[in-house]
Amino acid sequence: MADFYPPRRARVLLFALVWLSAAWFGSWHWNPNSAVRLFAAISIVEDGDATIDQFEHLTIDKARFADGYYLDKAPGMTLMAVPVVAVINLLTGDDQRGKLLDQSDPDLDRYIRLRQWAAAAIINATLLALAATMLFAMGADIARSPGAGLFGAVAFALGTPLWGWSTTLFGHAATVSLLTIAIALVWRGTQPGTAPGWRAAAAGSALGWALVIEHSALLFALPIGLWALWRMWPLAAPSRLRAIVDAVLAGSAALLPLLGYNMFAFGDPFTVGYSGVVGFDGMQQGLFGLTSPNMAALAEILWGERRGMLWVAPILVAALPGLVVLWRGGRRDLVLLALAGTLAAFLYNASYAYWDGGNSTGPRHAMPAVAFLAIGFAPAWSAAGRGGRAALAALASLSIAINLMIASAEITAPHDAPNQLIDGVWALRFAPGYLRTVPNEFFGTSPWTGLALWGVLAATIFAALISITRLGSRANIYRTHGAARHPAEA
Repeated sequence: MADFYPPRRARVLLFALVWLSAAWFGSWHWNPNSAVRLFAAISIVEDGDATIDQFEHLTIDKARFADGYYLDKAPGMTLMAVPVVAVINLLTGDDQRGKLLDQSDPDLDRYIRLRQWAAAAIINATLLALAATMLFAMGADIARSPGAGLFGAVAFALGTPLWGWSTTLFGHAATVSLLTIAIALVWRGTQPGTAPGWRAAAAGSALGWALVIEHSALLFALPIGLWALWRMWPLAAPSRLRAIVDAVLAGSAALLPLLGYNMFAFGDPFTVGYSGVVGFDGMQQGLFGLTSPNMAALAEILWGERRGMLWVAPILVAALPGLVVLWRGGRRDLVLLALAGTLAAFLYNASYAYWDGGNSTGPRHAMPAVAFLAIGFAPAWSAAGRGGRAALAALASLSIAINLMIASAEITAPHDAPNQLIDGVWALRFAPGYLRTVPNEFFGTSPWTGLALWGVLAATIFAALISITRLGSRANIYRTHGAARHPAEA
């Protein structure tokens, strides 16, 4: 592992690149799905309760129980936003009191915008950067090439709508990041000669907390758990048992805040916000809107103009040859994991009553597929020749350009836009310059200036990252352990 582990400076730079890119941009802070999570956090901090009665007229996403209105989502994003809201209130000396509680009130608008941006930057941007950094190391080890690992990590974080979803308080980016972190931890902790150690507990915690953010994450945590058991099977029985116990206990502990929130909000640890959703009759179908796969919806989710994944993340095509490389190389457990997780994500999305996700760019409920398909990126790069790498680089560049446009303009394209990119993002927001960057949202620059400043910073970091990664790859030739050892020294 050591020969191909990316240099620390490269990992730091990649973290900085992804975090900066996610935190630099924003989304409409009044989006009901995102705003309701913040409203609940504000109520917990400022009022000491979970009701959102004072805000309920500002969102169509809400739950109604006997004594008032509540968050209608899993509470993970809200719980993580609570300390962010508390700290900002302390630093600014500001709260909701005395404000008009209407979108037209400029004071309330600034209040909500700052807290949503800060929460997204601290939560989503950090988790996405950490996931990309860990995928960098995992990909480098799988493909035996830091360059291949870097390709996979950048494609994962900036070549898919994870970038755009990280600018909101939707739970998609955080959930996918935690799934990716868990996969990387299992991989690293089950290498030959390596004991799982703390990584078992960390992986369990990541999967447990993913369920607190999105209850549907259970569908994607299960294949990861089964894969982990397979990977640990060669271990001695005591070590295997300890790793399993550590993972289960840590995962269970991560679920305790969910039970605590439910008790705090509803007086019952097993009552969830979804059970009180108002205004969306489809949620009464099946299990909170989940029935059986709709094949027409599945086709739209894969390649349709309104929600097709391939329109917003063409780089995912590169995963397919990468998985073939892994299969032929004997790493079939990775391929089976990738296929199981991807299939679960797309079938789950196609089974949901509101499969199109309302206002959304891409099929937001299928985003967990990215955590699994990204496994194939690094092997695809490593196995490709010069021409193949040029094609992969071009495909990645196209995906990054598409997702830069999405992240800087707005991740939630109108639900009725015929083509999500052309009509929903390009014509409606990006081309006219309706961008949301930190410089123009908070410091008064023009939107294009804000975008250009990101470009300069990102290009500088990326150039340094490429340089360090190449130097690290060349240095492997001269290492004195493993296959790189000179024959005379063997």
